[in-house]
Amino acid sequence: MLWIQHRMRLPRFQRGCHLITQHVLNELKQLRSVEIGLLHVFLQHTSASLTINENADPDVRIDMEMGLNHVAPEGLNYIHTMEGPDDMPAHIKSSLFGCQLSIPVTAGKLAFGTWQGIYLCEHRDHAEGRYLVLTLMGSSFA
Repeated sequence: MLWIQHRMRLPRFQRGCHLITQHVLNELKQLRSVEIGLLHVFLQHTSASLTINENADPDVRIDMEMGLNHVAPEGLNYIHTMEGPDDMPAHIKSSLFGCQLSIPVTAGKLAFGTWQGIYLCEHRDHAEGRYLVLTLMGSSFA
């Protein structure tokens, strides 16, 4: 049984939904040696989120951001505003998608469907780079 864990820093992204699959794959060279397993991706922040969605058409990412802003808009009478008007809406959006993903690994690759990829949804206007903890577990090829 193989267990590997990496903490990685993503580059700073502007507010919106960003495809980060390749960043994760670049960090986990050991993935190729796993015959069957699971990758757990954990985001160490409360004002951004992770989700799996379409990786082909960038319009999906734009529309996701628009929809999230409709669900949790700035300008409501939030009580928690110490870090600015985008802070509380960011916490709400983060709770909607969550901060972790589990992705099956099959024959050295993430077992995504045809059009799936990992998104980092950055919900703040001025966030720094975000940290992920990647935990890969599984059986190596014999």
